[in-house]
Amino acid sequence: MATRTSSAAKGTHPSRGKPSGPSARSSSSATSKTKQQPVTHEEPLPLPARAIKGLWMGTAHIVGAAVRKVGQDVHPKREVRRDGTGFFLILVVVLVATVEWWALRGGFWNGVHAVSAGTFGWMALIVPFIVLIGAVRLFRYPEEHRANNRIGIGLAMFLLSASALAHLIGGRPQLSEGYDGLWAAGGMVGFVLASPLASITVYLPFVLYSLLTFLSILIVTATPIRHIPARLRSLYEHMMGQDPGAPRGDDSSDHDQRYLYDSEGRLKDSAKTDKRTKRERKKRRGRNASSAEENDPESLVGDEAFENAVIDDPSDTQRTANPVPPGVRRPTQSELAAEKIKRDQGLPTTGAPTEAISTVPPAGPEVTVARVQPQIPAVPLPPRTEQLQLAGDISYTLPPSDYLPAGSPPKERSEANDAVVAALTHTLDQFKVEAKVTGFSRGPTVTRYEIALAPGTKVERVTALSKNISYAVASSDVRILSPIPGKSAIGIEIPNSDRETVSLGDVLRSNNARKSEHPMIMGVGKDVEGGYVVANLAKTPHLLVAGATGAGKSSFVNSMITSILMRATPDEVRMIMVDPKRVELTAYEGVPHLITPIITSPKKAAEALQWVVREMDTRYDDLANFGFKHIDDFNKGVRNGKVVPPAGSKRVIRPYPYLLVIVDELADLMMVAPRDVEDSIVRITQLARAAGIHLVLATQRPSVDVVTGLIKANVPSRMAFATSSVTDSRVVLDQPGAEKLIGQGDALFLPMGASKPIRVQGAWVTESEIHRVVEHVKGQLQANYRDDVAVQAPKKQIDADIGDDLDVLLQATELVVTTQFGSTSMLQRKLRVGFAKAGRLMDLLESRGVVGPSEGSKARDVLVQPDDLAVTLAAMRGDDPPADSDAMDSAGGVPANVRTAALADNANANHGFKEGASAGNDEVARDLESRPQPVDYFDGSSSGIDDGGGEDAWSLTGR
Repeated sequence: MATRTSSAAKGTHPSRGKPSGPSARSSSSATSKTKQQPVTHEEPLPLPARAIKGLWMGTAHIVGAAVRKVGQDVHPKREVRRDGTGFFLILVVVLVATVEWWALRGGFWNGVHAVSAGTFGWMALIVPFIVLIGAVRLFRYPEEHRANNRIGIGLAMFLLSASALAHLIGGRPQLSEGYDGLWAAGGMVGFVLASPLASITVYLPFVLYSLLTFLSILIVTATPIRHIPARLRSLYEHMMGQDPGAPRGDDSSDHDQRYLYDSEGRLKDSAKTDKRTKRERKKRRGRNASSAEENDPESLVGDEAFENAVIDDPSDTQRTANPVPPGVRRPTQSELAAEKIKRDQGLPTTGAPTEAISTVPPAGPEVTVARVQPQIPAVPLPPRTEQLQLAGDISYTLPPSDYLPAGSPPKERSEANDAVVAALTHTLDQFKVEAKVTGFSRGPTVTRYEIALAPGTKVERVTALSKNISYAVASSDVRILSPIPGKSAIGIEIPNSDRETVSLGDVLRSNNARKSEHPMIMGVGKDVEGGYVVANLAKTPHLLVAGATGAGKSSFVNSMITSILMRATPDEVRMIMVDPKRVELTAYEGVPHLITPIITSPKKAAEALQWVVREMDTRYDDLANFGFKHIDDFNKGVRNGKVVPPAGSKRVIRPYPYLLVIVDELADLMMVAPRDVEDSIVRITQLARAAGIHLVLATQRPSVDVVTGLIKANVPSRMAFATSSVTDSRVVLDQPGAEKLIGQGDALFLPMGASKPIRVQGAWVTESEIHRVVEHVKGQLQANYRDDVAVQAPKKQIDADIGDDLDVLLQATELVVTTQFGSTSMLQRKLRVGFAKAGRLMDLLESRGVVGPSEGSKARDVLVQPDDLAVTLAAMRGDDPPADSDAMDSAGGVPANVRTAALADNANANHGFKEGASAGNDEVARDLESRPQPVDYFDGSSSGIDDGGGEDAWSLTGR
């Protein structure tokens, strides 16, 4: 196509005659654009054509606006509207319907009938419906190209397969019989599609095109095959008037709830937020919402101002902003999550989340509560958007979601709740407290009853009745919250007589868990309001789990580990498990997420914690060398190619996985090596957060000697199960409350930064579910253990007579040998010990051959030279001698350790025969004189160093 450029672009030079100021910049930019893009001159349409086009588009816009006003009003953008094409389809609908439905004949109409009936036969009767659907879609939803294409393909498939069936049903006319027979059957389309297969057998095309017709209906309605029963059941209930989403006008409740809903029977909050939710879902489509790394490549971990370990549902904010008035039960998180999941899956929703039910207690005013039975569809776990490709091109598949089956549907109300409401109302009236029960929220373990106070009534009047309330409801485990966090009401938590089990599969399939793809997400359980509680272990960042025996700690640990296995690959999370009880975590032996076999020895556990400290230091070295503050930023830099090893280095830098250290019983470790374990835990909890190392400590003995002050100060998140006393509750939570829990998973969860704990019922995962998940994970990849994690230190042979004095004995040995002066008074002064302690140390030194026997008031002879100090100290500690200790002594060819042992034997023999001192002393003196005397470590005759300028090793110590 020939193009002609503008003359201004050819004749104007950018540096000549160019005016100054903004006009110059605008003109120059226009000139540059003109130079870069050649201008194509389109000839304007003639006036009649423009008039026809304007009339056509004006009429199309009017018709399109009318179509968009029908039903729910929609407003597509002007630049994507296709009103002209839609108006043309409307005209086609009118023409075909006029000819085929009302049999208008003659002239032009005969031509329309020949085209429609000749193409599709008597199926031309449904052509107006099909074309009308396409026209409405173009008018109302022109931007939804994917849905429009799907519906168009489905309708075309339906029309073609129906024409083929019409040809078979119409007797299979042939072309030799004339066109009238084809028009009365399936037309030319039906003849072309059905005749070749019908020549073989008539049953083959009939079955094939029947299946295609059914498949086209599924394509148009976007119905998966597995959802067909649910769709049919919903259609039947809707036709029978049993749709729970329709607002009921004949409600027997005296409380009018019509103001809560809009004209479509939905909550006004949800009606307002539907469009915003769709827009947000479109924005998130195709992106990973797990972290800021994939949402914004330039964001860093420290960009988030407020971090919360618990992942909340945004529906809570909407519910708080538009509170339901007193007398109507508040919709719970599970109900709102069920509604949202149903909308996302295309299932019919219940619409209004509450249905008012009037209950009149025996004594007291009327209380209006609500009943909802949310049926959450068993949707799969959230899929991972990134490719699960491990190092070395190893594909890894996460366990399927059906390994964790759904639990039983929760109860929202029972007769026991009505009885408790009546008892609470009667107690308040009996003590003349101006307050009333405004509603309740039933959880799996306890039910929280909300009490609203009248103006001028003190909160203390209700809290002072705790024992009376316990007496009235016949339960000793009553907990009062004054107030409920986020509400102007007092909460009274009373255990349910019929407890419910919270399935881990339901928690991991909840909306809160689906919002994030972070690999450290764990399912905690359900709160009192029935909402799912999900926490991010990376933001915890360390967790203390404590409670009495049988309270549910091990079940919580199993749920946490299973959550990690269900959502994370071994390249994302690695684990160290410490199980001193040897039976709690054995089911996870061999999973590829472990970096060492499950540790059951407390001594090996102490060594593993020290290895974690060294690993933390290594990670911090890399963070410091490459200029990062958090391990997530470092990993992001590695993936983006921004972290490059130094020139000449053969190191291959890979992203660091999260390291999760799980200690199932802290008390056993603190009994064996309290000082080493506490030091390692404190150092890890103080520094390891930014290094991606997180610690989970579980204990059934929450006492101050196990959970020390240093450990509590550095472990910010707490999970308190039922404790035996209020003292233990204060040790774990720094506040009472855990002693009122009822056990078996009932817990108080206090994440980092929260002021009040959350009462939750821990998620339950069965042993069979654990084994299925573990077998799947082990079948994907074999465990690759590290040999340097749990290396047990060699057993030290410490003599029994030393006992607990080893440290001070080593100090005394070093002091005596380095000064070559053995005196009891000197040990008293230097070591700040008493006379008895100094005398005992001197006896121990004499028995080890360090000093000679006592000679009255004189100082004892020192029998060990400074060169042999290291060997002597190693022998006292029970360690192996240093590597250079086997070197032959330069003076006499005797190994230093042999000489020290001989000195010790000689001293022991001398100490045992103090009677007959003259003979013994002479023998000792002769033996000492016969031995070669030690020489200096530095020999001035060494090559390369003269006598005057040398410096021996001993002088380097500055002593």
